[in-house]
Amino acid sequence: MPYHEIFVGLGVAVAAVVFVREARRRGALNEQSLIAVAGALVGGAIGMRLAGWMETLELQSLWLYGSRSILGGLTGAYVGVLVAKRIIGYKERTGDLFAPAVALGMAVGRIGCHLTEAPGRPTDLPWGVHAPPTTPECPGCLTGQAMHPSFIYEIIFQLAAFAALLWARERLTRPGELFTLYVAGYAVFRFLVEFTRANETVWLDLTRPQWFLIPGMLLLAVRLGYGWRRGHYAPLFGRKVMT
Repeated sequence: MPYHEIFVGLGVAVAAVVFVREARRRGALNEQSLIAVAGALVGGAIGMRLAGWMETLELQSLWLYGSRSILGGLTGAYVGVLVAKRIIGYKERTGDLFAPAVALGMAVGRIGCHLTEAPGRPTDLPWGVHAPPTTPECPGCLTGQAMHPSFIYEIIFQLAAFAALLWARERLTRPGELFTLYVAGYAVFRFLVEFTRANETVWLDLTRPQWFLIPGMLLLAVRLGYGWRRGHYAPLFGRKVMT
């Protein structure tokens, strides 16, 4: 069974349902917002495959490995939305509509990763898991070692993020801030969880995804600092803004 592809497809379907419900709730369900979704799907598909191809620089891997690059897919989806909105001249922000949808969709999609990919690095923790020796690129699977269930960590994070976004969406009134908080939270989480993933380290004991995330986290830190100083997140903490 192609579990990875099945759950990725389910994740996309779940994300689409959540997006439509959120857009309808905010009164933003229109032709322009649906075009933005189309841009996200096209951009995400291209981004996943390009990111996977960059790891090998082999054309035959463009389809085979590209679909497993989540960071590439998210980056491509973001660019795809920007391009689609630019083409149709749509200037409304749509990130807050995507944030809960992406979180829940990712939680579903990662189930497929857990069932088909190398779980993580070896661990002595009591919740370590074992995977079949046929799992690709998994030396620990061949030796029967217990490994970090890194994808389970991410599923838990995404479900918690989804719940937090539903709570925060009524409190954050400035457009774009909900999306910014989600992206920042996921970037930090993904950087940290990489220390438990089975990905190859390339320099200073950091993986390619971690090096990809570092400049983004710096930019997000600046963006969050900007929003904090202007009181954009004050409603989340009951903090009064000085005017």
